[in-house]
Amino acid sequence: MIAADKYDALRDYLKERTDAEFVLSFEEIEEILGFALSRSSQRARWWEKERNPQDAMPQRNAIRDGGYEATRLPDGTGVRFRRLGIKRTYRR
Repeated sequence: MIAADKYDALRDYLKERTDAEFVLSFEEIEEILGFALSRSSQRARWWEKERNPQDAMPQRNAIRDGGYEATRLPDGTGVRFRRLGIKRTYRR
């Protein structure tokens, strides 16, 4: 399995969601993916979009292709997903 393919399950999950915004714990994300996330996933930059999508890491591409952007929660317990094109309704 190439690196990009391992995040296909997350992309497919996001494509099926209709919420403008929702939160998943790291455990829920691991359940969707079927494997444990790396330690680096605890860092905010691992989730946040790149200015240049061509420079994005595989997980960011999967999130974007699923129609969302993601930010790690400030308390480090999970990730907030926000549908692309929806105005932010919360503060970071």
